[in-house]
Amino acid sequence: MKKLTIDDGSFRDPDARVAHFDDSVYRIVYPNGFKKFDLIKKILQNKSIAEYLVDTEEVGQEELKLLELENHKDVKVFKHKKIDYISYPYEWSFHRLKDAALHHLNLHINLLKNDATLIDAYSYNIQFNHYSPIFIDLMSIKEYSEGEFWTGHKQFCESFLNPLVLKSKLGINFNNWFKGNLEGIDTGELCKLLKLKHMFSWNIFYNVFLLNYFEKKYKKNEDLKITKNKKLKKNYYLSILKNLVNFIDSLKPKKEASVWSEYSRDNTYDDEEKKNKYEFISSYFNKAKFNRVLDLGCNNGEYSKLAINSGCKSVIGLDYDLNAIDEAYLISKKEKLNFLPLYFDVSNPSSNIGWYQKERKGFMERLNFDSVLALAFEHHLAIAKNIPLEDVISYITSLAPKGIIEFVPKNDTTIQSMIKLKGDIFPNYNLENFKKLLSNKTKITSEKIVSKSGRTLFSFEK
Repeated sequence: MKKLTIDDGSFRDPDARVAHFDDSVYRIVYPNGFKKFDLIKKILQNKSIAEYLVDTEEVGQEELKLLELENHKDVKVFKHKKIDYISYPYEWSFHRLKDAALHHLNLHINLLKNDATLIDAYSYNIQFNHYSPIFIDLMSIKEYSEGEFWTGHKQFCESFLNPLVLKSKLGINFNNWFKGNLEGIDTGELCKLLKLKHMFSWNIFYNVFLLNYFEKKYKKNEDLKITKNKKLKKNYYLSILKNLVNFIDSLKPKKEASVWSEYSRDNTYDDEEKKNKYEFISSYFNKAKFNRVLDLGCNNGEYSKLAINSGCKSVIGLDYDLNAIDEAYLISKKEKLNFLPLYFDVSNPSSNIGWYQKERKGFMERLNFDSVLALAFEHHLAIAKNIPLEDVISYITSLAPKGIIEFVPKNDTTIQSMIKLKGDIFPNYNLENFKKLLSNKTKITSEKIVSKSGRTLFSFEK
């Protein structure tokens, strides 16, 4: 019999815990959080605020019985709409993080206008329904007290503003840095990188340089405190948030050329070869309209979009080229696609990190795919990364029970450029061995040569 399972990553809130039961998400609220629970119920009735929040309802007595909580008079329970796929800020592209930041700020502004506020400002409180940001941590909403300061200011800067400034002003990608520090980009470290000219931006001066100055001053003098008689007027509080909205909305990524950002428009396929590839993939997905497809090496989402247009419900796309991922996100947003493109290095994937290595789940712990699409992908591991071909096939076929894999032969110009410097040190990399290894792991259901160089598509199932 299924039981209610507490989410290991929800321990930071002393007033509530997130739990899972029968593919549904619940928030169990303890007595200390009852006042906030009642406030949130009222807020959910306010359409101007509720549109920013994950769909939520109070759990009734009948459902409490199913959860075996009907005898627990000391708890109240919310039920949230389940997010299709949980992702983290270090997996997002620039524009996705930017949209998450704006969503957070606009929610906070609307809350303040209704005498409520947020107790923290972590970017983890935002998730995405494909292209749409949504706020999920409802228990971080509380009643506003006149004159109070923005307690989440530092958190907002480290997990939203600083990564965006890092990429926009310096052209440095924030993802791997963020993954190495779950709080985000430290303000003191960012200050060491910024130049004097950046101080002429009021928002950078106020939210980065000045914040760092007071933080260092506090560390030198532990008795330094904000006196009780100092108050922050609500209008000034709102102006801080609105200035940040305008500033962040103006930020653009400082881009540099990347290897694969133009691949979908400039590749080795001619029109006939591309047609062959399209026909094979669309036919495959039209026959089996999967709920969730994983697109490895999705680039700008060309084939993810094809899968969706062929009847698949949603696609999670992964690629290590941040320019391509950012373009894919903007396309999904513009065309309202059920497509979630994320930054991902398959040779160094997101892993279990945080407290007890359970706070943020790794990629393998979030697997829930019906099909995997690995087009022009395997050679990036077998040739570029020197990973044994058998391991590559084992890995790809472990991600979903069915899928398509494209084999790229050695004589292909892409591989020829890869082995130009290192030499051909891959005697077992050939079509015959690939097919043998794939047959040992799965049942090959169809195959088709789609290019003059011998690129071959295989569909498989376990």
